[in-house]
Amino acid sequence: MTPAVLDAQRQRIDFQIHEYQHDPQAASYGLEAAEKMGVPAERVFKTLVAQLNSGQLVVALVPVMQQLNLKLLAQAAGAKKASLAPAALVEKTTGYVLGGVSPLGQKKKLPTWVDLSALDDKPIYVSAGRRGLEIQLAVEDLLQLTQGKTAHLTLAS
Repeated sequence: MTPAVLDAQRQRIDFQIHEYQHDPQAASYGLEAAEKMGVPAERVFKTLVAQLNSGQLVVALVPVMQQLNLKLLAQAAGAKKASLAPAALVEKTTGYVLGGVSPLGQKKKLPTWVDLSALDDKPIYVSAGRRGLEIQLAVEDLLQLTQGKTAHLTLAS
């Protein structure tokens, strides 16, 4: 099991694991997950790690068919600017490879923001710590486990 799944088990939240055969040629890991699991893309959230102008790393979760608005993330985090963190730094800090970064069970717990579109009483799907493995859980549980906050993070929110 991945650290993300172990974290969810330790916290005794209600969750389900979904596994699918990952295609290394897939153009979008998140859209691939939605398609292979047969769930609406707006319920599958990608985990992105950004670096604020202060150097602090933060996590943003947005629907896979949306694009993270870095200005909105910076505003939510109380910073002037944000940019996507370099891949090597993301992998070193979280303990996960790109395409499998989970908001749960990270080596270093990072401040986390979830796009407001997640707040509609339906479960969401996030990476469970590797490509081809997703965890389905309630948004409230995700926010509790990550000590996360919600904010508008996409222009379509």
